[in-house]
Amino acid sequence: MTDPIADFLTRVRNASKAKQRKVDVRPSQLKLAIADLMKKGGFIKNYKLYRESETDTAGILRLYLKYSGKNQPVIHGVRKVSRPSRRVYTRCDKVPKVMGGIGMAVLSTSKGVMSDEMARENKVGGEVICTIW
Repeated sequence: MTDPIADFLTRVRNASKAKQRKVDVRPSQLKLAIADLMKKGGFIKNYKLYRESETDTAGILRLYLKYSGKNQPVIHGVRKVSRPSRRVYTRCDKVPKVMGGIGMAVLSTSKGVMSDEMARENKVGGEVICTIW
């Protein structure tokens, strides 16, 4: 697999469209950080990392998807912005707003992975990983 983050986002998008309650993916530090931002942004209910033992390096990252009162998915769309073949970087004053602030852009900065809102507050730019709305 050439882009594990694109695979992660595709699994989340497909599970959301299929109205599944949860989705399992292989964990990584970046995926955990994105899942944490999705939870803080209100796009998922929760996430949990399951491991066989403390020394288990693989495990499963399970995301519990969120739906509105009419059983409509909260995640309407997910788009990978920066790709292995074309990296997209932004300065702190040019951090994108997604859907007028309704959505969220995920950035990898020198201060860690953060949302577009957090990047504007901290006045840092970085690589735009994806957008979620």
